[in-house]
Amino acid sequence: MNGKYFDDWTLNEEFVTPTRTITETDVVMFAATSGDYNELHTSAEATKANQFGQRIAHGLLVLGISHGLLFRTGFLDQTAIAFLSVNDWKFQAPIFFGDTIRVKFKCSEKKESKSKQDRGVVTLYLEVLNQNDVVVQSGYKSIMMKRIQDRK
Repeated sequence: MNGKYFDDWTLNEEFVTPTRTITETDVVMFAATSGDYNELHTSAEATKANQFGQRIAHGLLVLGISHGLLFRTGFLDQTAIAFLSVNDWKFQAPIFFGDTIRVKFKCSEKKESKSKQDRGVVTLYLEVLNQNDVVVQSGYKSIMMKRIQDRK
């Protein structure tokens, strides 16, 4: 499947990704990869008395998973050139082991490249929602996309 080209994106058109459940394995693997073994994420005993009463997933883990969920839509297949930035990202609520998340997103801005006619930048506004429709994270991601003339 080919993705959406720069020209195919419409401002404010909304989409929703498939869902994904956050598991203990996700958190353990992220802790090992990142080196972030904060007890807030890794110690069931230490977190019994905290404000959440349990471990929570790393915010940066969920940020990464949100990007993976974008790719699962197919919209970036063969058309995304480069991931450029994350802006104004907010961590709004905890994500617990067993929570199921999805991403609601829309194109908030499009900019044609001034130097290269074959590409442009799409800025997406994302809201990561849990199974209770609570926004747990939100912000903007900018991606350089191919233009239609490159379609083969």
